[in-house]
Amino acid sequence: MTDSTHGMALVRRVAEEHRRLLVPLLAALALNVLAYIFLVYPLSQRVANVEQREQTAESELEAARREHALASGALTGKARAAAELTTFYNDVLPQGLTGARRLTYLRLAQLARESNLRLESSRANDSLERGTTLSHLAIQMQLSGTWDDIRGFLYDLDTAPEFVVIDNVQLSGGDEGGRLALNLALSTYYKDEPQ
Repeated sequence: MTDSTHGMALVRRVAEEHRRLLVPLLAALALNVLAYIFLVYPLSQRVANVEQREQTAESELEAARREHALASGALTGKARAAAELTTFYNDVLPQGLTGARRLTYLRLAQLARESNLRLESSRANDSLERGTTLSHLAIQMQLSGTWDDIRGFLYDLDTAPEFVVIDNVQLSGGDEGGRLALNLALSTYYKDEPQ
């Protein structure tokens, strides 16, 4: 017990002897604690909130940029699809019934001749497709020739730049000379001629 009493007496004695230094130091310490509690700590919280808001704003900006890029891509894709559709209508499809018949009668007969096939018969029927500005020309062709000639004709027809759809192919045995009979159902579409 004397040690603790002696220790307190020593502290009291030091405090009394150095009072001029201790009072300003304790006042400065108190001011520092108060400044930290009322100024520094709240400002550090504000800075942390600003940093968090800045990160949130950056992620929202990046999301907006991605959304803008998607929207721009969709707009560009739509414009490109419209341009390709216009090209398809103007450059690929035959123009009018006359163009479609010229394509079927002339070009198909020419392909058959080039492939050494004999055109037995050919007929075409046209009809207006509902809900569209396109008309449909259905073609039935009966040809005869050897297997190699028929195969070459079908390849040439399939790779031709003209827009012809092969709907049905029927191949049957032909005469004794090795010739086969080929029945083809073909289609093409065309834009109606302006009236």
